[in-house]
Amino acid sequence: MEPLAETLRPKTLDDVIGQHHLLDKGKLMRKVIESGRICNMIFYGPPGIGKTTLANIIADSTKMSLHKLNGTTATIEDIKRIIDEAKSLFSQNGILLYLDEIQYLNKKQQQSLLEFVERGDITLIASTTENPYFYVYPALLSRCTVFEFKSLKSEDIMEGIKRAAKKLNVKINGEALERLALGSNGDMRKALNNLEFLANGLSKDKRTINLDLVEQLISKANISYDRSEDHHFDNLSALMKSLRGSDPDAAVFYLAKMLEAGDLVTAARRLLCSANEDVGLAYPQIISIVKDAVDTALQLGMPEAYLPLTNAAILIATAPKSNSGCVAYNAAIADIRQGKGVGVPRELQNTHYDGADAKVKGQNYKYPHDYAHHWVKQQYLPDDIKNHKYYKPGDNKFEQANKEYWEKIKK
Repeated sequence: MEPLAETLRPKTLDDVIGQHHLLDKGKLMRKVIESGRICNMIFYGPPGIGKTTLANIIADSTKMSLHKLNGTTATIEDIKRIIDEAKSLFSQNGILLYLDEIQYLNKKQQQSLLEFVERGDITLIASTTENPYFYVYPALLSRCTVFEFKSLKSEDIMEGIKRAAKKLNVKINGEALERLALGSNGDMRKALNNLEFLANGLSKDKRTINLDLVEQLISKANISYDRSEDHHFDNLSALMKSLRGSDPDAAVFYLAKMLEAGDLVTAARRLLCSANEDVGLAYPQIISIVKDAVDTALQLGMPEAYLPLTNAAILIATAPKSNSGCVAYNAAIADIRQGKGVGVPRELQNTHYDGADAKVKGQNYKYPHDYAHHWVKQQYLPDDIKNHKYYKPGDNKFEQANKEYWEKIKK
């Protein structure tokens, strides 16, 4: 039996739900499709949002011979077989090759497409859930136009569910409809598969889906989070930027999303990183506090690990911020990579014999603890960068107090 998502797959551009930025009237992609002059394209975006559907519509509207391959199973021989067909009478309108999950093709397999794409033997539409700029061979990527497909909004998902409910002759009340849509995480295929599953569980005389039934089906498995995909890195980025941006609510949300997906270790590492990178010397005690919270979380394990980690996230988000340490390090690295600062001042070297040609013999190191306030003026940086300044105190109380103290001592 054909799945509901396949049965209801849109046949025309007007039937497509979502992707308004690409397919609304007047948009460039729609104009190109309607012109019938199709170029090589890469569709990039999460699953279940219409990439395959649009490839089918393009093939139908242009009367091209559509061939489908999947990157997980396709071979070079499969590609050559399709090219051979391009020369037959049955492909007078051209070959459209839809290559799903292109990121799974290795470099050699992707290279095998180049010759045929360049000659126009085939028109390639490839799709991927991964960033194509990372996973698609550059020479092939340069011959394609990349279009990013976006996760469907809950309103779009609800529209698709309503259409499908009519097809299945079932009713779904407002709360159940909204929850089912939200539980799909922007994936229409997932929403329709869930709807079909619910419908199969109804009796012939009671054809109504309520909120309780939906709640029984929807679980944390619907969280859009995969350690090997862009969603993973998007969530990491969102957590770090929320902590840095001093938004405790957003920080707790993204932390909860990671923990609900079972990614305890990564969440702990991000909190440790932010405590050092974003708070740093504005509140240096936070580093040991967050470390203690992380150690406690790892000892507790899930689900209780959320307790210390949530406290840590809120503390980081609401703490004063300073990245002066990062700025100082990056400035030093910039000099090092430019080849500056070669050698170490003699005063700082490990004690060893001065050569016969040395103009100044002896190390002449001054031990700071032998001087007032445990400080004495001497050169520490190499000669060519001896006046370079890397560290600039932040405008927080702690660093400003340190600055004031040392300015007084060094004068």
